[in-house]
Amino acid sequence: MKNLKTIAIALFVAVAGISVNAQTKKIDVKTSTIKWVGKKVTGEHSGTVNFKDGALVFKGKKLTGGSFTVDMTSLTATDLTGEYQGKLNGHLKADDFFGTDKFPTAKLVFKTIGAKATDVYTVTADLTIKGITKPVTFDITVAGNTATTAFKVDRTKYDIKYNSGNFFENLGDKTINDEFELAVALKF
Repeated sequence: MKNLKTIAIALFVAVAGISVNAQTKKIDVKTSTIKWVGKKVTGEHSGTVNFKDGALVFKGKKLTGGSFTVDMTSLTATDLTGEYQGKLNGHLKADDFFGTDKFPTAKLVFKTIGAKATDVYTVTADLTIKGITKPVTFDITVAGNTATTAFKVDRTKYDIKYNSGNFFENLGDKTINDEFELAVALKF
């Protein structure tokens, strides 16, 4: 009887000690979205860029990781049409901005994740644009099979200095804000 109790206790401890395996959930790149807004003295432009791939990692219901690749060649202004849209798209893909011929992808890899509130996490991640990696911090909300976040990126940290008032003088109304805004909706 004593052996049976010992075996039962050992079995309970072994089962209780098993950790929940991490589960990787790939995003649906067709329905997940990245919307951007770039502002300047005289207005703003907005558009989209597509995911190439990506996944969030969970242990149970807790977010524990994430990694995403963005197809920078898909960068498109949506606030313009026709010739003006084509010109802006071409300029954004040129070396003045994202240099998509040399750098066709951008990468975001979660480094630390802290719980902020129910289903809300504060993430610090490495963002690589034009081969330059810098940390970014943002909050992400997870609900069911979706996750959303919005944050700003300082383009000058990635050697994108075109018409930046911090690097060029006397730009006047040609000045473009250093930060651009991203609104991300993930479906997995």
